[in-house]
Amino acid sequence: MFSKEERDAIYKVIHMRRDIRSFLPNPIPQEAINNILEAAHHAPSVGFMQPWNFVLITSEQIKEKLAWAADKERRALAIHYDGEKESSFLSLKVEGLKEAPLTICVTCDPTRGGSHVLGRNSIPETDSLSTACAIQNMWLAACAEGLAMGWVSFYKKNDVRDILEIPPHIDPIALMSVGYTENYPEKPILELANWEKRRSLEQLIYENKWGQKKNQL
Repeated sequence: MFSKEERDAIYKVIHMRRDIRSFLPNPIPQEAINNILEAAHHAPSVGFMQPWNFVLITSEQIKEKLAWAADKERRALAIHYDGEKESSFLSLKVEGLKEAPLTICVTCDPTRGGSHVLGRNSIPETDSLSTACAIQNMWLAACAEGLAMGWVSFYKKNDVRDILEIPPHIDPIALMSVGYTENYPEKPILELANWEKRRSLEQLIYENKWGQKKNQL
């Protein structure tokens, strides 16, 4: 179905994708933006409900407000860390929201498809999980386009709803900043900063039941 070169390219993008915080102001070609959104829209979704919307943010004024909301929450969360961890956490950049030429707010509409969505009745959070699949597709597409993308994951949802005038029942899942960057790191930024190390895959795999290692019978 796929050639070896095509398979290698897929895995290369998966392993190269990074969460980026520093962006250049260079404009993004419209074709690249369209490709990223098309990739997101072709993600799998439970019951084919396609719960996502994409708010494209280019206004400097709105980006300033979003950066304020993220910085406010970042400072509030810093109390959960001590010493070096606190300093490292406070050094995390939110300026990417202001630097990047484009930020995409990815939302989830839990009402899409009605009250009885196939597969969602038993596990309601599958609408958010479906939206996460769209975000992953966006991220891989951005990497393939030579673009950097960063997920801003700390903010109060009601702040973002107010700033972007999002209806109260819509969930703003993620703020994804997109643009070009000067330095695309070989490893994840938090790994380079010694915040955390990549865990051994072998230690994360069980067979048949929780805690049972493969061939541990």
